[in-house]
Amino acid sequence: MSLMPFEAAKAALLDAANPVAETETLDLADAFGRALAADLVSPLTVPPFSNAAMDGFALRAADLPAAGTRLPVSQRVAAGAVAAPLAAGTAARIFTGAQLPEGADTVVMQEFCTQDGGGVVVNILPPAGEHVRLAGSDIRAGQAILDAGSRLSAAALGLAASVGIAAVPVRRRLKVAIFFTGAELTMPGQPLAPGHIYNSNRYVMRGFLADLGAEIIDLGIVGDTLDATRAALRAAAGADLIVTSGGMSVGDEDHVTAAVKAEGQLDVWKIAVKPGKPLAFGAVRGGGRQAVFIGLPGNPVAVWCGLLTLVAPFLRRCQGYARIEPDRQTLRADFGYTVKGNRLEFVRVRRNARGGLDIYPTQDSAVISSAVWADGLAAIPAGTTVAAGDPVVYLPGPGWQP
Repeated sequence: MSLMPFEAAKAALLDAANPVAETETLDLADAFGRALAADLVSPLTVPPFSNAAMDGFALRAADLPAAGTRLPVSQRVAAGAVAAPLAAGTAARIFTGAQLPEGADTVVMQEFCTQDGGGVVVNILPPAGEHVRLAGSDIRAGQAILDAGSRLSAAALGLAASVGIAAVPVRRRLKVAIFFTGAELTMPGQPLAPGHIYNSNRYVMRGFLADLGAEIIDLGIVGDTLDATRAALRAAAGADLIVTSGGMSVGDEDHVTAAVKAEGQLDVWKIAVKPGKPLAFGAVRGGGRQAVFIGLPGNPVAVWCGLLTLVAPFLRRCQGYARIEPDRQTLRADFGYTVKGNRLEFVRVRRNARGGLDIYPTQDSAVISSAVWADGLAAIPAGTTVAAGDPVVYLPGPGWQP
């Protein structure tokens, strides 16, 4: 069976990613990290009035023929006060954020002024417009300030608040059901029997999905029987997406593919990528609903790489984000590496202080410590030898947000 190119598999996966249609309106305080469901338009102009960018004195630049000119101070304007029009030939004592008096066009920092009784000596000759924030210089009323599909970051929430918007429309959170197969799996905190391993994939997957903003339905470890696997799929069918690890082989104890076929439909792809060659993609039907199914291999680094390169962009598209993955960068390899097989390899790397990439010494897909050490992946094509100094494609690791 020929291997499917990685990019073809990714494209097929993303083509099947349909954004959730349901939306809800949330208070800004509850909307962090959510996907904006509609363009956000400012109801007002920002700043709503011209104001001082510094503490100092507001004046007309034309009233200063030379440095050292003395002007009488005609008013004092604090933030929140309404300024009176500035009389010609005078200055106003003003504070940061305060309304610029009508007629003033410049603010001189107080460090360059000397107060003299009821007046001020301006010790420099400033350019007109210095230290003035003009009305509307940031945002105009009716302007779109955030596009649909944007992630509501801390700064985005602050922007919405700055124009008086208290609540925003967002896509509902994606419900993702997860379970894990393997008779050898034991939960952390339990005694480890001979031949068993702890279920690290549960925590890799939960961490990824939480970072992506999903609502997680954790069905735990499922017994290695066809009936148990089918029952787990039926329990998960109310979710938008089911993601599993393990059971992607064709052995007597690998029941996931058969169970999905019995409860819905399934394509098993052999992808020309390492780690993570087997990927199952399909759907599970139950209760009048249909959940998308993605089955990942059982090795923890294969799970980590599959989540990063395939599941994360799929989820972001389903959640309605306009941008679903970071730009790949070209960086210098400070290592040598040869891909001997016929698969694209994602190798665990970390940026160094010299602007290049270091490689983790062990690329075994069972070594989860390599994923802790790495801050991303280098994509090295099949049959390629990379020498120190060569450019390689770098994909940033988990933590990136749209």
